[in-house]
Amino acid sequence: MTKLTNGTWVLIADGEKALFLENQTDGEDPYLKVVSEQSQENPKDIDQSANRPGRMNAPGDTGPRSAFQDTDWHELAKDRFAADLADKLYKEAHSGKFDRIVLVAAPNILGELRDQLHQEVTKKVVGEIPKTLTNHPLDEIEKIVKADLSETT
Repeated sequence: MTKLTNGTWVLIADGEKALFLENQTDGEDPYLKVVSEQSQENPKDIDQSANRPGRMNAPGDTGPRSAFQDTDWHELAKDRFAADLADKLYKEAHSGKFDRIVLVAAPNILGELRDQLHQEVTKKVVGEIPKTLTNHPLDEIEKIVKADLSETT
């Protein structure tokens, strides 16, 4: 059975942008229509960090000083975005907007998203593609998704 049937949703996401698409045809000749878009501002970590990492003296105050690991605000924002996407998918699934979904995301975001998904959404996932396609045009996304899904069936 083809994974990309009429009405199947396709989520295209990275750590800052997401496209919610719906297939309007079949898996042989997919036509993906934008249902909604979501994005967040996520400047580079250096632009979000307020201070230099703190330092700690070695025991006895005579040795070298060690730097504390600073929080990577950029990565933290990406993880939060994945959690926000998982919440949105739950609301959409719970209200009956889709019965099947294919997740297409950067590998690290796909892993984070998978960890955050509610069981109701997990049951509806029919495929996963670990690729970053957020900056591709829709016609290329259609070809890549079709090719990748046909490889896994």
